[in-house]
Amino acid sequence: MIREQIKSKLIESMKAKDEKVTGTLRLINAAIKDKDIEARPKGITEIDDTAILSLLQSMIKQRKESIDMYQKGGRSDLAANEQSEIDVIQSFLPKQMTDEEIKSAIETIISETGASSVKDMGKVMGVLKSKYAGQLDMGKASALIKGLLG
Repeated sequence: MIREQIKSKLIESMKAKDEKVTGTLRLINAAIKDKDIEARPKGITEIDDTAILSLLQSMIKQRKESIDMYQKGGRSDLAANEQSEIDVIQSFLPKQMTDEEIKSAIETIISETGASSVKDMGKVMGVLKSKYAGQLDMGKASALIKGLLG
């Protein structure tokens, strides 16, 4: 489980006195605990790996947006800090799919689900998320799906 990988990496970084990695891993753990708490009313004690992968991707997206703003504001030091956090977070994600692999996967899902218009986009996105969680940027995938169904 990803949760255990994060905990063991946190222990390693604490022993190595790597403060940047330790800080980032603590942020990840805090975000996971927040999601666990959000899921309790639904009867779920801990979120699964798919939800953790989704969480990690959203953390990366937030940091990329911050990097853009820091670079526009001339704060390359803060942008570098955000990039180092992205590097730590990405180490827990599976290998990312190439654009060609994403397009191929989407085309396969479209044919499997029988999607024919943009109205079926939700169906395709749902299957894509369940099959390829953490392996692709859902923003890119969404644009590709629109292009293929539109």
